[in-house]
Amino acid sequence: MKKVFAVILALAMVISLAACGGGNTAPANQNNTNGSNTNNTTPEKPVYNVGMVCIGDENAAYDRNFYMAADAAKAQLAKEGIDINWIYTYHHPEGKEVADDCEELAGEKNCIAVFLNSYGQEPAMLQIAADYPKTVFAGLTNEGSYKDKLDNTINAFPSIYEGRYLAGVAAGCKLNEMIADGTITADKAVIGYVGAYTFAEVVSGYTAFFLGARSVCPTATMIVKFIGSWGDPTMEAATAKDLIDNGAVLISQHSDSTTPATTAQENKVFHVGYNISMSDVAADASIISSRIDWTNFFVKVIRAQVKGEKQDQDYIGHGLKDGDVVLTELNTKIAAKDTVEAIKKAEDAIKAGTLQVFDTSKFTVDGKVVDHAFAVDTDGDFAPDKDEAVFDGAFHESYFQSAPYFALRIDGITLLNEAY
Repeated sequence: MKKVFAVILALAMVISLAACGGGNTAPANQNNTNGSNTNNTTPEKPVYNVGMVCIGDENAAYDRNFYMAADAAKAQLAKEGIDINWIYTYHHPEGKEVADDCEELAGEKNCIAVFLNSYGQEPAMLQIAADYPKTVFAGLTNEGSYKDKLDNTINAFPSIYEGRYLAGVAAGCKLNEMIADGTITADKAVIGYVGAYTFAEVVSGYTAFFLGARSVCPTATMIVKFIGSWGDPTMEAATAKDLIDNGAVLISQHSDSTTPATTAQENKVFHVGYNISMSDVAADASIISSRIDWTNFFVKVIRAQVKGEKQDQDYIGHGLKDGDVVLTELNTKIAAKDTVEAIKKAEDAIKAGTLQVFDTSKFTVDGKVVDHAFAVDTDGDFAPDKDEAVFDGAFHESYFQSAPYFALRIDGITLLNEAY
């Protein structure tokens, strides 16, 4: 009886081991070179694991924008014969949790690349990256990785200010229509902007949006209120309502949820969004959105990893002309009739280099034109001290590095709080 039991047990172990070996997996960890194919069988086509550390989840418009690009990159790479498997972590904005995520993704999960999708995650990422030299770590919307001493850390921030400008053009067209039909007078063309923080990234974005709006509606003004968070649906809604109560007839945002759009609709004002189209939740309010399309960057980094090619440490100078900055579909139900033509005119000029978003002849600071000396005295969050961004009649944003550094407070924009 004991011998029969032993045979049964041995057979069970064989079946169990065979079951554990099934399924598609990533190739052996490049940070750990153990293992080789010692038999003569043809190896299975590799599936490469790729990680993403997310500040939120699919409920946030910001994160959904990344998931769309990740799916598109996976499909594009598959056409090239490169199969990938995305592995996500959620709700980790900074600190030890981000470091643990990076370690797990690069180590246990065997990821050839780890993308971190929000500002604030980079310091924790840099604590781990040196331990996994053959995994590339990409700090998205960050600004330090390209100038550290590690070869496997990189930065990326496509030139979203170009898209913000175009979205502002759409807003300006709507304001003009409201003035023309008597809904508002010219002096009431007030834009309300829900801002996350007083970082250069946010200042650059709302200023570009305002300049786009004012390029077609010269009487437009803007009021901005900061929430001290990248995303807080309740606070975003309350802030949008406060801006409306302060006279805003159109709302825009640099925040992660769709509640500014729904609040605009509830209060019968218009809205321009960010990251994803918000017309599905606010069909009577939300006109258009600007967004970064991360597909090209994901494909570039993953392809280089698979092929063993050197990575560019700062993804600089990529915007409208490369398809890395785009607009969502125009909500023609509510958009002004001349919006398509106005956007196309501005977009063509930006791509051709004949329109500079931060043309210094188009704005002032405290009534003064921004010249070389003025810009040197301005504290930008990220601008290197040695670099002077004002030349050839414009402030050249994201020229010296991909991360935004425009932090001027221009006339025509009023900040309702300075708390963050």
